[in-house]
Amino acid sequence: MKFFLKKHFIQFIVIILFIFCISPYIKAQEEETLIKEEISNSIQEIFRNRNKAILNGDLKLIEVSYDKNTKYGTWAYEHEETKKKYLENWEEKQGVRFTDITPDIVIKRIRRKDDKFSVNLICSTEYKYVYENCPEIINRCRIGTSHVLNVAKKDNRWIITKEWYKDPFADSLNLDNLKVDSIKQYILSQNERELSNIGDRRKSAVEYADKYCGIATEKKHGYVYNKKYRNYNSQGGDCANFASQILHEGGKFRKNHSWNYDNSGATSAWLNADGFKDYMIYSGRASVIAHGSYEKVYKASYKLLPGDFVAYEKKGDITHISMVTGADCRGYSLVSCHNTDRNKVPWDLGWSDKNIKFWLIHVNY
Repeated sequence: MKFFLKKHFIQFIVIILFIFCISPYIKAQEEETLIKEEISNSIQEIFRNRNKAILNGDLKLIEVSYDKNTKYGTWAYEHEETKKKYLENWEEKQGVRFTDITPDIVIKRIRRKDDKFSVNLICSTEYKYVYENCPEIINRCRIGTSHVLNVAKKDNRWIITKEWYKDPFADSLNLDNLKVDSIKQYILSQNERELSNIGDRRKSAVEYADKYCGIATEKKHGYVYNKKYRNYNSQGGDCANFASQILHEGGKFRKNHSWNYDNSGATSAWLNADGFKDYMIYSGRASVIAHGSYEKVYKASYKLLPGDFVAYEKKGDITHISMVTGADCRGYSLVSCHNTDRNKVPWDLGWSDKNIKFWLIHVNY
């Protein structure tokens, strides 16, 4: 009998401890989970509204999503305002209209900081556009970005107090200095190019780029790089590393002493944008189609084939490499790259500026 009473007394104590000690902890965890779900849903809505604001030309859709009483919140809003202007300028130059911008967001982490939350996420955004004289054909491209946001609740709404991400349009799309009308008329006069007859090595290069262009891939590829190779984005950029992978893994170019990647690292010709461009040209594996400002080279860009590449020069240095992976319905060359991740994006989008020069490079497969 004593044993029976003692046993039930212990069970009673355990229940009391659960109610007063463990139960509040579980309740707090449940509340935290609900808050994070609420934040996630709010962020999804903010990103959708940002894209609607670009399409509609109405930033009032997103003003309430930023804390404009703070410096960083104001900067985040103004950045979206500038990006909208970037895209409007490019539409005018290109003779196109964006018809849809669809974000696919993956929340990686939500972490509490007092009454605020820090959010890490990736966003794979599909852009659809049509040409003025060919509105029935929809062209698609995809851009991937990584974001760090701080959010707080104000007036029963989650708003952005701070945001950082590497803007794919920031390098810097200033088209005021271009003769837009003549460029636009030339682009609109072009026809779709027949690219199905390119060689198998070029096709294989494009397939590799499609699969491993990171956040800009389709969801079925998992938004990841090829784990066989190191990601150098945190050490200055991964664009030349990816271009080298495309040519080696997809295009079947053999490594050599100058152009190499192994467990000990990579050579400058493999990893460095300037070194990659110089190596490909001076080794005879590639040749220059055109070099100069946008106005000087845009007509020559129609000679680019999938498996060729574009090098972007700022102040005398090659700062970026993009691989050609297709062409749209007006024959305009499309590129894929890392840093930031792009998949079949018009080759100058985000780069048209008087301070930028372009190297259009034909690769000898």
